[in-house]
Amino acid sequence: MLLQELKAQIFKLPPSDRLALISAIVESLQDTTVAQPDRSGAIQRMRGLLKTDQPAPTDEEVAVMLEERRVEKYLQ
Repeated sequence: MLLQELKAQIFKLPPSDRLALISAIVESLQDTTVAQPDRSGAIQRMRGLLKTDQPAPTDEEVAVMLEERRVEKYLQ
């Protein structure tokens, strides 16, 4: 049965049966565990990819890198 057909049949039910159906649906959802994506694990793995033994660049070094990139991109 398609969802649209099911919805049409639901509206034909008396209100008490619809409430019973809602209860059954809620119970069925409570019995299943919805797997949430493990975002914290993914974040930790990504942080590990960014680790380096070198110190972070200074603001001046970053400005120089950006300027070099812009020259490379727009003037060549």
